[in-house]
Amino acid sequence: MSPMQSEIEERLAATEPEVEVLLAEVVSDDTLRIYIDHPEGVNLALCERVTALLTDLRERYALEVSSPGSERPLTKPTHFRRFVGRRARVRTREPRPLPSVGAEARRAKSFTGELVGATDSEITLAADGGVVAIPYSEIRRSNLVEE
Repeated sequence: MSPMQSEIEERLAATEPEVEVLLAEVVSDDTLRIYIDHPEGVNLALCERVTALLTDLRERYALEVSSPGSERPLTKPTHFRRFVGRRARVRTREPRPLPSVGAEARRAKSFTGELVGATDSEITLAADGGVVAIPYSEIRRSNLVEE
């Protein structure tokens, strides 16, 4: 999780404790995209409240606050555990061996398949003809994939 995301989570916890920040990322020099979730769903009024609570960030960035949608980001172990059994795309920081070929063969940075496990330290994905375990520290970005 980025320092920016941690800061936003802490700030929202005081006034909007049920809002979960799924991902906060700077997508260009001047745009900050924030995906949020709420037990009762995300609507326009909630997005407006969150935007209003982050007025100082609006001085540096154009804010985009939205619901996660069907291809919601997965950024925490709890997210991965919640969606075991669903299809996900996981992009790693460095190339990893493809599970269907030997360690000396082809490597990839993107894996798509069924999320079959999630511990406190890694996820397990049935992808590319085999099962691959990926530590959280090696995940650059991940999200659900529509089936």
